[in-house]
Amino acid sequence: MNWYLDVLKKYAVFSGRARRKEFWMFALFNLIAIAVLATVDLLLGTFPLLYALYALGIFLPSLGVSVRRLHDTGRSGWWLLIALVPFVGGIILLVFNCTEGEQQQNAYGPNPKLAPAY
Repeated sequence: MNWYLDVLKKYAVFSGRARRKEFWMFALFNLIAIAVLATVDLLLGTFPLLYALYALGIFLPSLGVSVRRLHDTGRSGWWLLIALVPFVGGIILLVFNCTEGEQQQNAYGPNPKLAPAY
């Protein structure tokens, strides 16, 4: 749960790097939250309301963690736009998100794996 909250604390931070674990744990908790909210929305009969409010509120943190994840692999955040390419764009972005980050410091900052734990 801390991974999810840490991303929310960095609400609109697009600089720096994000580890694979941070990105994928955020994606997991986000998926769980969406499933729960969609179910509650369906039970209440207000389907797009809660889901849409959550999606709107989580848009910038999702974008921020995605950009920081690309930074960890040494790529610019503009690579997110490759997802707009039909069929292969999403697959390429998935591969980028699954790729291990650069071990050394890159143009976007130090390796987050080597950062001291607080």
